[in-house]
Amino acid sequence: MTAPAEAHDAAAAAGLRLDYDVIVVGAGIMGSCAAHAAASRGAHTLLLERFDLLHQLGSSHGDSRIIRDAYVKAQYPPVVRLARRLWADAEAESGYRVLTPAPHLSMGPRGNAALLAAVKSAGAEEVDLSQMWGGAFQAPAEGWVTAVSERGGGVLNATKAVAMFQALAVKMGAVVRDNAEVVDISKGPEGGVVVTTSAGEEFHGAKCVVTVGAWTSKLLRSVAGVEIPIQPLHTLTLYWRIKPGRERGLTAKAGFPTFSSYGDTPVYGTPSLELPGLIKISCDGGPPCDPDNRDWASGDREITDRVATWIQDFMPGHVDSAGGPVVRQSCICSMTPDKDFVIDWLGGEFGEDVVVGAGFSGHGFKMGPAVGRILAEMAIDGEARTAVEAGVELGHFKINRFNGNKDN
Repeated sequence: MTAPAEAHDAAAAAGLRLDYDVIVVGAGIMGSCAAHAAASRGAHTLLLERFDLLHQLGSSHGDSRIIRDAYVKAQYPPVVRLARRLWADAEAESGYRVLTPAPHLSMGPRGNAALLAAVKSAGAEEVDLSQMWGGAFQAPAEGWVTAVSERGGGVLNATKAVAMFQALAVKMGAVVRDNAEVVDISKGPEGGVVVTTSAGEEFHGAKCVVTVGAWTSKLLRSVAGVEIPIQPLHTLTLYWRIKPGRERGLTAKAGFPTFSSYGDTPVYGTPSLELPGLIKISCDGGPPCDPDNRDWASGDREITDRVATWIQDFMPGHVDSAGGPVVRQSCICSMTPDKDFVIDWLGGEFGEDVVVGAGFSGHGFKMGPAVGRILAEMAIDGEARTAVEAGVELGHFKINRFNGNKDN
């Protein structure tokens, strides 16, 4: 493994110059956090974004993302705990808040194994929904689990959070460039990597971190012949009108929770916060899409109908579903077959010079600061010491778990 400093020395001996210690490709939440983490280590860092900064074409925009401990798979709570600490550190460093605290409600049939695992992981306690939040939720009295975790949950302002980490990265000396589409990553003649944009610009770096979300499969197939089965999905964020007289009770200020409903329709929601009088209630999933050729409407009717039916069943007295959602926002989720992340070196001819963070499968935003720190350490140190110290097991996130990549 060649450290950035050693790559600089080798390039200098060959009469070449490396422009940067670390080049991060993709300025969503993961890339912005990685750039901040690298720059905070003193690495000369470049962050490249193919679109405008804070664009709405990927997975890191919008006003609300849930942060919660309730997880089905045991590998994620340690990442969430690390991220929560780093969110607080970044808020203190920036001087403003991106996280609004809120409890988290997990609900669903008692026989749902995923629900039971999530409740256990969060240390959630069962509650009587009829006595909570003014009876906003209705659930069957028998055979149903309704459990609340009060520990460290809340709502993250997504776009504001990305902007915060980009500003902090610049404060630490990083260079940020938008409208710079990366079309090639190649080995440098004397070590390191060469990153080329569609405008023909070349940037020489010791290490490269790739965090391009829905464009990961296309880019890595092109530059390395590596097939990572990441399928972009067109998803919808839906906001529904709260019934008159119920508005205040469903706000974050009133203590209303974020929530996840397990079962046939995997619904999630956040308290009324960013759009007064409206509440965000959506469901996981959506139809496959090509991020470069989206129709922006595929599957919309099916998704809205499923959520409307859920509202009629579980929140009929507080949320108006009759007229459909008041606001619709498009997003992309980059799904792996097992819904687990990809956090690994690219391997092959690139060895440990290129690190990949991808496939966050609709549940990664909350862990952005932790993933960014891990990616930066992998690039700079060749290991992720913070992950080890936090009890994060990175073996779950290897590229070679997918067929066809056993040698990487």
